[in-house]
This record gives sequence, structure tokens and C-alpha cells, in this order.
Amino acid sequence: MNDEILRRRARSLAATLEPVIGQVFFSPECHEAYEKLGFDPSPGSFGKGVAAPDGPAYFTSRGSLLGQVEPEVVASAFGVFKPAVVVAGVRLGWTHTDAATIFAARRAGAVAQLERVCGPADAEVARVAALLERAVEPLAEPGRPLFSGLRAQWDDPNDPWTRLFHLGDMLREHRGDAHVCAWSTAGVDATEIGLLTEAYMGLPLRTYIRTRGWNDTELDDAAARLRDRGWLDDAEALTRTGRAEREAMEHATDRAMRPAIAALGDDVDAVLELARPWGEAMRAAAGYVSGPVDLWPNRS
Repeated sequence: MNDEILRRRARSLAATLEPVIGQVFFSPECHEAYEKLGFDPSPGSFGKGVAAPDGPAYFTSRGSLLGQVEPEVVASAFGVFKPAVVVAGVRLGWTHTDAATIFAARRAGAVAQLERVCGPADAEVARVAALLERAVEPLAEPGRPLFSGLRAQWDDPNDPWTRLFHLGDMLREHRGDAHVCAWSTAGVDATEIGLLTEAYMGLPLRTYIRTRGWNDTELDDAAARLRDRGWLDDAEALTRTGRAEREAMEHATDRAMRPAIAALGDDVDAVLELARPWGEAMRAAAGYVSGPVDLWPNRS
């Protein structure tokens, strides 16, 4: 499998699974479960009624993938978020609940939204779950904390939607872990990769990255460093060098997914074909918010 086929398949798989798996962050069923644990309710909505997550509930629920760890460990694994914001959220979260309880609530809430929006599990759900299990099996754990945490909590559930969600979450977090490795080893920090990604995807700078907790001064300083490096021009657009460097980080992330893509082989097309309607249904039902994944360059 050459790099071009790998790039196309890895990015198409990630983009297609994103609304099916990433819906966990917007699931009303999850928000209701977190509220019962003591967190604040959803603070509002995005776009056409997609329920936004409460910050501490988001950090604690996703952090529970790692088990019962210190807040600073969660902040380190998340990579692009301002660490102080994550630490404060998780520290509060651990006063409300424990990792095992909120992990169970998170997974159950995600599955409940899948069932509500996409219907009861059928043979197609079971087939995709089996294919995702095949994709996950050869993935390695070093340098992949969130993926490793999810693998450690794999309990071989019988329910097909639960299997599909857990396995898809493992793939999603493996790519995310790999991406943190790619940009951090390329010598950029969290504010810089946030700005580079906005420019790479055609978003106005200092927009999406604000959801990660950074302030104007921190973002202005990061933009100045990127201009000094020759990666952003005076209009804060990517230079040719900047685009090449940012694309190199994405290629490194693609390469980290090679074992999964190789394990699927041509069956990756079956996953895309079967999962795409679920993602479309999730968006139509306001279960997932559109975002940078929709602007991902060269994904197909």
C-alpha cells in the first residue's frame, strides 16, 4: 500500500466515523447522565440545536478513558487544550464521580444516541463492529495513552452498537494520540498547532482554537512565532513552507494508522459505505456539530 492510498483511506475512515463516534460529546443522553452525577447541564447549543457539553463534564468523561488518574495526566494526554483549564475541570469532576462510573455513563449515553438516531442494531452494525475490531487489533500502544486506556477497558460487550462505539472510539483516539506525537515532535506547541490547523483547514485564525481555552495574548504570541518561522505570512495565511510542514504532520498521523488500514484492506470501503448514512443521520438529528473535520484537506 503506497502512501497515497494510505492517506486517502486513513483520512476517509476517520472523517466518516467522526460523527458516528464523536457524537458522544454532544449526546443529550450523556449530558443527562453527567448532570445526575453532579455536573452542570449543557450550557447551550451549536448551530441547529446540537447540545454543547459542560466543560468539566467533557474533560472528566473523556479523561476517564485513562482511568482514575491525576488531572495533570489528562491535560497531558489531551494535548491541544490549555492545561490549566483541563486540570481545573477534572479536579472538580473527581469530586462528583469516579472514572469507572462516568466511563460507563459516557459509553451508555453514546450508545443510547446511536440507537435513538440510527435505530436498533442490525446485521450491518454487527458487520462494521467486526471490521473495526479487525482494524484495532494490530495497533500498538506506545505513545497512545487514550487509545491504550480504551483498550484496557475493552470488556468484549455483546451489544453490537456498544462494540461498534467502543472500537470506533479506540480508532478515533489512536489517530488523535498519533497526531499529538506528530506535531509535538515537529517542534510546535498546542497554541501553534491550533493556529496552523485553522489555516490548514481554511478557518479564520483564533476561532476554533478558542474552544481549547487559550486567550488572545497566548494566541497572538503563537502567531508571531509562526510568522518568525516563516510558516504564516503577514496576512496570517499559510506560506508554502507552512503548508508543507503542516501537511507533513498529517502524513505522519496517517502513517501511524497503517496497521489498521492494512488490516482492513479493501474492506475499508464497506465500513465507509455502511457508516456514512449513520453519520448523515446523526448530523440531521442534531447529534453532531459540523467542524474542522468537514474541511479536512485531501481526505478522499
